[in-house]
Amino acid sequence: MADPIVSVIAFDGISPFHLSVPCLVFGTDRTRLGLPRFDFRVCAMEEGPIHTDAGLTIVVPHGLAALDDADIVIIPSWKDLEDPLPATLTEALGRAHRRGALIVGLCLGTFAIAAAGLLSGRKAATHWAYTDRLQALHPDIAVDADVLYVDDGDIVTSAGVAAGLDCCLHIVRARYGAEMALRLARHVVLSPHRQGGQAQFIERPLAPTPTADRFAQALDKVRATLGEAHSLDSVAEAAGLTRRTFTRRFQKSIGTSFGDWLADQRIALAQRLLEATEKSMDTVAFEAGFGSATSLRQHFSARLKTSPMQYRREFSRSTGAKRPTHAAMF
Repeated sequence: MADPIVSVIAFDGISPFHLSVPCLVFGTDRTRLGLPRFDFRVCAMEEGPIHTDAGLTIVVPHGLAALDDADIVIIPSWKDLEDPLPATLTEALGRAHRRGALIVGLCLGTFAIAAAGLLSGRKAATHWAYTDRLQALHPDIAVDADVLYVDDGDIVTSAGVAAGLDCCLHIVRARYGAEMALRLARHVVLSPHRQGGQAQFIERPLAPTPTADRFAQALDKVRATLGEAHSLDSVAEAAGLTRRTFTRRFQKSIGTSFGDWLADQRIALAQRLLEATEKSMDTVAFEAGFGSATSLRQHFSARLKTSPMQYRREFSRSTGAKRPTHAAMF
């Protein structure tokens, strides 16, 4: 099979950080982790060097023709938000979208996709500080100011900065499975998975460390024992906090409720088990903490819009993976 083609659009004045986000996820050969080797292309509308807003100059090897056979097209940011999109870019994005390429707008890149007319009647995300501006310019878009990213099938848009990494990791997860996304996240030292519906702004991201306090230790224990029962009260007690204080700190640190976080952790574990083993639905449900196959199906339907059995079939079909009899370990 041909290497998946990922085309990223650069422009004069781009931030090196924003450009580096898709480069980090798709631009490095990580076949040893089980990921495909991506045909990664950075392209621009004009020939010649690109000047970044950090004083760096880069040479972009491709023009917009690199979009014509791309599987994924990423716009990592944008400038001149209220100006019409150049016709050449509008046409190139339209052709790619009609052909079935996944169109991705990271941070202000959402503005470019909107200006190309591809977001009309759809839901989208962008940096929280620019949501009102996007809504004013494009009132036909349902702009969600609170989420990290929005996956609308053939178009994915994200909030700013770190949310762009979450969005790219989500794309890897959706196309190549939870286990591959987990391996990649570990390799580049990213949070394994943040659901798109989490809040954009959180007071303090939580990261496990050797000297983690009781709050972090309590969550680490939950992650390690997802098959067991975990109530809000029991985890708050393990953290040495009252229920109210734990709830407040959890929301500020993680950006979602404990119940939603726990369900997401269990869904992620169930996905890995479905991808990597031949275990029955009852066994997967038990080991992931759902208790029954019925509960597992209900959570999959609510969060992933599919069934566990269909997820296993689709994963095997899309990757050609042959699952071992025991869960793969990284």
